[in-house]
Amino acid sequence: MSTTNAAWAIPDWDGKRFQAALFDLDGVLTPTAEVHMLAWHRMFTDYFTAHGITPPYTDDDYFAYVDGKPRYDGVRACLASRGVQLPEGTPEDTAGAETICGVGNTKNDAFEAILHDEGVDPYPGSVALIDHLESLDVAMAVVSSSRNAPAVLAAAGLAHRFEVVVDGNVVATEGIAGKPAPDMFSLAAARLGVADKDSVVVEDALSGVQAGAAGDFGLVVGVDRGAGVQALVDNGAQIVVGDLKELMGQ
Repeated sequence: MSTTNAAWAIPDWDGKRFQAALFDLDGVLTPTAEVHMLAWHRMFTDYFTAHGITPPYTDDDYFAYVDGKPRYDGVRACLASRGVQLPEGTPEDTAGAETICGVGNTKNDAFEAILHDEGVDPYPGSVALIDHLESLDVAMAVVSSSRNAPAVLAAAGLAHRFEVVVDGNVVATEGIAGKPAPDMFSLAAARLGVADKDSVVVEDALSGVQAGAAGDFGLVVGVDRGAGVQALVDNGAQIVVGDLKELMGQ
């Protein structure tokens, strides 16, 4: 919940003070974007090979069609880029079913297996910023398209740091639009009791900075974990950092 004394001043940003930070999770707080990326690569490579789909899946496809989006939206967009259309199905479809949801659930199984086998540690700079904002009584929320966000936060030892988590499960239950629409971030700010204009969106995905730019947020910060500085700026980031520790002002 917001406190009136909360004040986060980001270095070199006009001296404006913010009351809340709205963090994406994968690639911002934890390196699980790499786990998602690997899981998508395994799933689509196997699927494309089995179905004779060309050209082969590459990391460029991840950034163009998948990164930051709700799982089934990513499946739909990537398959459409190869001219492939499948029935939508339902989230209850078994992994391997010839539906958008079935393909997406295959990816989710791959992600869970990698997370279980390898675990995850948060970025040290991200933990430093969380500690810093906590000392300032700045409200914080996680805003992630992934339905695995609670499991990732728990595995990274961060679950107790965030009372508000707006993830893919919330998108489904609340019936709101996922990224690149701004709705998830707006809902998180509302649940923190902070106005959008007093909140900072922190994102590493192009669809995420697009979501921030589409809303009335005080600042959209891009974190370059591979998408590229210029691409993040072109899609809505007002400033770009390589590590969240760079955002530790007074």
